[in-house]
Amino acid sequence: MILEIKNYIKISNSIDEILKNSPFKIKYIIEKSGISEPTFFRKMKEKKFNPEELLKIAEIIDPEVTSKDDILKAIDEGLEDVKNGRITEHSVVMSEAKERIARKRNEHLLDK
Repeated sequence: MILEIKNYIKISNSIDEILKNSPFKIKYIIEKSGISEPTFFRKMKEKKFNPEELLKIAEIIDPEVTSKDDILKAIDEGLEDVKNGRITEHSVVMSEAKERIARKRNEHLLDK
């Protein structure tokens, strides 16, 4: 736990440098973060982003890691579901999928 806290402090203290070295423009990061521009620049200058804001910024500037983490988490959850018997037969899934596709096609035809 101490290592994680030290890493958080290190990231928090170097966030301005991290953002400057990011492949994204600051304006883009600000827009995607949902933090107002004046607040964002103040927080960057004072190095006062809270953990949730730092996480959001990290997800913006390193989306591949976020996607990989999401996929790995989904796999783990799926394995846990199988282990606990929370499964659906393939034939049922395919039947439900076909019904959903048919409904979407009908909705699309009705919109025309």
